[in-house]
Parts: sequence; C-alpha cells; structure tokens
Amino acid sequence: MKLQGVYTALVTPFRNGKVDYPCLEALVERQIAAGVAGIIPVGTTGESPTVTVDEHLDIIRFVAEKTNRRCQIIAGTGANSTEEAIRLTKEMVGLPVDATLQVTPYYNKPSSEGLYRHFVATAECTDLPIVLYNVPGRTGKEIPLDVVKRLSTHPQVAAIKEAAGSVERVNAIRNMCDLTVLSGDDSLALPMMSVGASGVISVLSNVAPEAYVKMCNLALANDFAGAYAIHKRYYPLAHDLFLEANPIPVKAALADMGLLAEEYRLPLCEMGEATRATLRNTLKSLGLI
Repeated sequence: MKLQGVYTALVTPFRNGKVDYPCLEALVERQIAAGVAGIIPVGTTGESPTVTVDEHLDIIRFVAEKTNRRCQIIAGTGANSTEEAIRLTKEMVGLPVDATLQVTPYYNKPSSEGLYRHFVATAECTDLPIVLYNVPGRTGKEIPLDVVKRLSTHPQVAAIKEAAGSVERVNAIRNMCDLTVLSGDDSLALPMMSVGASGVISVLSNVAPEAYVKMCNLALANDFAGAYAIHKRYYPLAHDLFLEANPIPVKAALADMGLLAEEYRLPLCEMGEATRATLRNTLKSLGLI
C-alpha cells in the first residue's frame, strides 16, 4: 500500500452536543478539493476519547462513504485494549476504508512483547493494512525501535506515524527497515521528509490544506527550497495549534474561519484568552481570517 503526501487528521465538529454531520461533510469536501492524499477520521484530532463507540463508528462510516474512494481513508480504530481495537477494526470490513490507524496502547504501559502482540493481533483481525501510531507524549509509552523493526516485516503493517518529536527516530527507522514513515508533527514534517518520511498526518491541514499539500508535493519532488519557503511561512501556525491540547486550538481556528461551530466535550474546553489571542494574530498574519 502506497502512503505518500498529506493525510488530514480530521476534526469532529459538534453542534448542540451532537456530531454535526452537515459540517463534517463540508470539511471532507474541502479536504478533497485541496488534493489531500487521505483523511483520517476519529484519531486524536477527531476527539476519539470523547465520542461514544457508536458515534466513533458512525463518523468513520460517514466520512468513508462521503469520500467514496476520492482519497484514501485511514480509520482511527486504535485503543488501549486489544479486544476493543479488534472490535472497532472489524467494523471497517466492507467499508471504503484503505487502512486503520493503531495508536500505542495508552495508560497501561505494556511491555515490548505486549506491544508487539497487540499490533499483530490487530493487524491480523482483518485484511486491512495498519498504520502504527507512536505518540509517547499522549500515551506514556514509546514503541521501541526493536519492536518497530519486528513489526516492519509483517505484511499488513504498512507504515508508522511518528509523533515523538524526533527526526532521529525517522533516521533510525529508515536505516534499519523498509517501512513507510509519516510525520505526526506538523512543525517537523519537512525535516522528517528530508531524511526519508513519505508525508505527514497533519493537524494544520485542517486549516490550510492547500498550502500543506503544496509543501509536501515540493518535498516529494526534491524541491526542498520551495518546500522550506512554505514551511517557514506556516511554522508559526504549526506552533500555535499546539499552544493547548490538540484539538482545542485547531477547532478554535476553524471556528474563527467560520467553518464550524466552536463546541467541545468535557474535559476539553475553549482556549484561554492569551493563547487564543496569539492564535488569532497568527491566523490574521496568514490571511486566514
């Protein structure tokens, strides 16, 4: 499976406590029009911790069906319980879904062997490829490099999303095995691509998809000077979208742009005044509001 370019970790819009499906459809169409390689529904950015299981599955079905193969879909079906991850992943069978995103089991901090068995069991429960998701800042557990190497030989492990904030890990992975790497950090997307990553699973592309598609396309064409000009322009936004916990700032930005109703579910809530002002100034400087 070829994974390359910009994959948007799509936000989940709410209105009056419910998923706002008309808004969600509009967000999907905006991403497709911008030329993204794929969309990831119900990852961390899609508020997987705050949606119900029924909502989780319904959102993925809705996005996959509305996309209708016009771009790739990597469904967020990971969990810290292997049984739950398998249950969610099996629900993807028969849908226009290309792969699933499997986050490192969080909170329970499994051993290296436990991690390996978790990912293998999830990979083998369907015929869908899986994308490993390494984000120790969220989960409290890194996927050790020796586990990545073991998993890279499994025919259904298609890639790894690297969100550990380390270009060195990308170097190490690309040096030790033949596994596609996708950056999980917007501010490091270009540096990671310069050492072998094939693209980015992006939060920023919710806000400025065309710019990030262009940046990645230039990098993939080895025009790193052109890509750097875009990276430099949008770096302040990549920084400010993480002034508070994702997805609070990105939903605030999209609300300021008039693209969704600003609504969160506890324990997530609106940004503080100071960080919101900083984000708004950046959006204004980029002509986004």
